[in-house]
Parts: sequence; C-alpha cells; structure tokens
Amino acid sequence: MIKIKKYGAIDIGSNAMRLLISNVVEQEGKEPQFNKSSLVRVPIRLGQDAFTVGEISEENIERMCDAMKAFNLLMKVHKVERYMAFATSAMREAYNGKEVVAIIKKKADIKIEIIDGKKEAAIIASTDLHHLLKTDQTYLFVDVGGGSTEFTLFSNGKLVTSRSFKAGTVRLLNGMVCDVVWNEIEKWIRANTEEYEEVTLIGSGGNINKLFKMSGKHQDKPLSYIYVNSQYAFLNSLTYDQRIAELGLNPDRADVIIPATRIYLNAMKWSGARQIYVPKIGLSDGIVKAMYYGKI
Repeated sequence: MIKIKKYGAIDIGSNAMRLLISNVVEQEGKEPQFNKSSLVRVPIRLGQDAFTVGEISEENIERMCDAMKAFNLLMKVHKVERYMAFATSAMREAYNGKEVVAIIKKKADIKIEIIDGKKEAAIIASTDLHHLLKTDQTYLFVDVGGGSTEFTLFSNGKLVTSRSFKAGTVRLLNGMVCDVVWNEIEKWIRANTEEYEEVTLIGSGGNINKLFKMSGKHQDKPLSYIYVNSQYAFLNSLTYDQRIAELGLNPDRADVIIPATRIYLNAMKWSGARQIYVPKIGLSDGIVKAMYYGKI
C-alpha cells in the first residue's frame, strides 16, 4: 500500500521564478520517493531591478503578482497539501522587498519568506545527495544563481562548511562583481580544499543543467574540466543572437550561461577539481525535502 503526498515549492530567484510540484511516495519499510510532477519557470529577472536600481519595479511587481496567482491556481488544481515560497538574493537586496512580499500576500494569497544566503545553502544542501556522495571522497557543491553563488564543502559524507558570495550571473552581466569578490572566493575555496587530496565538484543551477544537457551525457556521468572549458570558449565565440538561433537557448538563458560557466570553471580551477557532476537539483528540490523531513 502506497501513500502519496503533494508538496509545492516556490523559488523566487534573481533570474527566474519557479514552481515545483512534487509527489512524495511513501511505502512501508522503504525510503520515500520524491517525484517531480510539474515544474514551471517564469523568466522575471528581478536582479536587473534589485542590483542596478535597488528596488523591484512596478512592472515586475505586477508580473510577480500574475505569476503567483497562476502558481496558486496550479497548486490548487494539483491538490497540493503544503507549500513554501522562498525569495533569495534579489528580494533580499531590494529596499522594497518586504513591501513586495506584502502586496503578493494580499493580491495572490502566497506567503513568501525572504531568506539569507546561509539558509539558502542549507536548504539546497538538504537535497538528497547520498547517491552521489561517496563517504571516502570530498565534494564542493556549487549553486550558481542570478545574485549569489553558494559553496558547500562535503567530506566523508558530512557537511564541513558553506559560504554564500555576492557573485551571480545577473550581477556579473551588469559588471557588479569586482576583483575583491573574486579574490575572496578564490581565497575561501583554496583555504577550505587544500588539505584534501582530491576534490570533485557538484554543480547546481539552470545554467550547468543546460550545459550538461548539451553534452548528451548520462545523468550519472560527470563533465570534465576540459569539456566545460571548451564549451565556455565555444559559447563566447557566438553572439547572443547565435546562441538563441543556433543552440536553441532561451533569451534569458543565452546571456547568463557565460558568466555562470566562468564561476564553475574558477571553482574547479581553485579547488583542483577535474570533474563536475550535475544531479539536477536546486533550491525548490531542497524546499520539498526540508518540508517533508520537518527541517523548515
């Protein structure tokens, strides 16, 4: 006899907003299964507002409200029994972030919590990585978003340390990540990985997922540093229009994929990692699992 629970997770990022609806399948004597029922992504680039002007624009507040009304209806149709909505870097930094949260609650009846980088990293880390984490190895988990990048170090199957940096794709596109930030990231990665003989990267985020899909590899196979580096050079050789027309990238992916790849490449270089695994997990997956296990 199986029991199915339906959970919803809303991730309000700097580049896009996502609604994940997940079926949690419970069977007696077995680990619960988390199966994606639906994933909707809306490309509202809040970071463009938050990082350049400091506030979410009236137009984007309206778009957010429309998206949240749609998300609410979708959860109703799917009979979602519980949901949580988290906003990250862009909403953290917009001075009208709390005001936007109140407007959405009133107009769309969706309650949003604005979380800091540490909580974001902790939620992502709560995703089920045990099938990837070999207990005798060391991994650097890198989640690249529009406004920030979260780094989490695992060794011997345990979380060692984590840190969030204000280096995301939308910030990089707007020339808002100075050398000081890059130096801090390099220093942190080198200091925390130098004692380990070998480090493997685990990549999270829409851009690395797209790179992985383009590689045609099986899900359990990693990408090599050489491959990621060659893709970076290839993408850089194309214009924005060519990336859309020839590679079929979405307009809101065709620009951010380059700075995202740069972050992953630097993380590999500074940690000495030669491979990166891409398990297709993110904040929304972490929200579902953290809700189910009572961590949030």
